[in-house]
Amino acid sequence: MDPSSRLIIDCDLHNGSHPDELLPFLSSYWRNLIKQQGLPQPAVPYYSPVGVIRADLDQLESGRGDSDPAYVMQHHMIPNGISYGILTGNYYGVSILPDVLMGNAIASAANDSLAERWLGFSDRFRGSIIVNHCDPEAAVKEIDRIAPDKRFVQILICSAARILFGQRHYHPIYEAAERHGLPVAFHPGYEGRGTTGAPTPSGYPSLYFEWHNIIPINYMAHINSLVCEGVFEKFPGLKIVGLEGGIAWLVQLMWRMDKNYKALRSMTPWLKRPPSEYIIEHIRLSTQPVEEPPDDSDLAHIYRMIHADQTVVYSSDYPHWDGDDARHILRSLPEPMQQRIFWQNAADLYRLSPPATVKADEHAPALSRL
Repeated sequence: MDPSSRLIIDCDLHNGSHPDELLPFLSSYWRNLIKQQGLPQPAVPYYSPVGVIRADLDQLESGRGDSDPAYVMQHHMIPNGISYGILTGNYYGVSILPDVLMGNAIASAANDSLAERWLGFSDRFRGSIIVNHCDPEAAVKEIDRIAPDKRFVQILICSAARILFGQRHYHPIYEAAERHGLPVAFHPGYEGRGTTGAPTPSGYPSLYFEWHNIIPINYMAHINSLVCEGVFEKFPGLKIVGLEGGIAWLVQLMWRMDKNYKALRSMTPWLKRPPSEYIIEHIRLSTQPVEEPPDDSDLAHIYRMIHADQTVVYSSDYPHWDGDDARHILRSLPEPMQQRIFWQNAADLYRLSPPATVKADEHAPALSRL
């Protein structure tokens, strides 16, 4: 298939935002505090020599290009053939703030701002409901408030946490997600920051390079917890999406869990099937950062092992420095598997149908106003 004719859903598109955009959606107390002090920024322990955002983004009068929906449509969605962009923004780190009430307020304001500024611009943008996973009661209220707006297609939390995701602390969030038919996605970037502990079980890496390499261990821990704690027996309709955490490690995790299940299954009598079967049915991982072995045929073997035609969705991670271009990745995979990854798996997950044909100049008038 010609890549230019493929339907594509980008499951991790980071729309930018200026903190001032949140102010109209905050109470006077939080609004005045943020005006005076700015948004809280937990210390970043690692310095990246390449930054986080691509260096080629245009600077507009209104700010950086990724903060304008028209710019993102013209410079990312249309030229890359993206049918839908699932917006993940930059506010999912609210769960690591020491002030839980502030985290709740920022999450709600971010959701309202997203609905007005981005989801109202084009129905090809779909939203993520940001919630504070440190306050499940408030998170459920926020899910119930936003979920009736069907332009929001998932719940989003940060992967940095003080409690593993399978434990009962989070079950009210999963109950609400299942009730509304929404997957729960988690995203990295805050490990070792704010109220979380060290990003590895053995402490803090010295360099950004080290930290960036080791992110998958957090994902392995959460997925192991979700399965072993019986979350998918309790919430059989729940889907979990691991964004930007890599994929190849899933092979080893599935095999190790299945091996140990044979001898230790008495400890988890609620599990009715081998762990790998729960993973294949309930876990979805996004491609970025896609693994690139020297022999790209090796990737096809790994993807078959993890049933990627069910478990993997495409993501660009736009506009981050290490984003993946749908036109150039996964070429070694069989065409039917590519179609599942670039479109069908996410279409099933988010209940999306192919959009109407979009002309390349559809949003040019909006751009002319920038």
